[in-house]
Amino acid sequence: MNSSPLIDQLIEAFRCLPGVGPKSAQRMTLHLLERNRSGGHKLSESLAVALKEVGNCSQCRTLTEEETCRICASRSRNHDICCVVESPADIFAIEQSGSFRGVYFVLMGHLSPIDGIGPEQLGINQLLEKVEKNNIEEVIIACNPNVEGDATAYYIAEQLKSSKAIVSRIAHGVPVGGELEYVDGSTLTHAFAGRKSMDRS
Repeated sequence: MNSSPLIDQLIEAFRCLPGVGPKSAQRMTLHLLERNRSGGHKLSESLAVALKEVGNCSQCRTLTEEETCRICASRSRNHDICCVVESPADIFAIEQSGSFRGVYFVLMGHLSPIDGIGPEQLGINQLLEKVEKNNIEEVIIACNPNVEGDATAYYIAEQLKSSKAIVSRIAHGVPVGGELEYVDGSTLTHAFAGRKSMDRS
């Protein structure tokens, strides 16, 4: 441990970030204190404001400081098609690919009974209500292609059986076991183009 409790505290604080171990946290801390104190002030101020002001969009549940996010509020988007994703990071990845011009619904996770994450935590009822209320024509399920994502996609498709919406899932080009936020834009474009209807029989 460092001889300075405040430095130790800052190093430990950086370790809450994904993929940041003790050495990386130490480098970040020393960089800000030694070379970029103005950057540190800007970081702390931006973080404080974001933590206070950012909540969830009332329509799609993504992160935003507004009641309705800019995608949901945009008239240039196709509101007849809704893409269901696990996290806001997935929206960033899909938007960067430029392959989708519809709207989204963010589950903020996947089904995981062992962790106490069920349909209620994922806002499935809100999704069903959105589909019916807005007369959505197609629901594209873009859950991650792993065991949890497959189970979540299947559950959502089952819940949408009684709706008039076409239910499809992106498939081609996305590696099994991969996560959308790490997939390149070209691969995502092919995945959307090659989506398949999900069997709801």
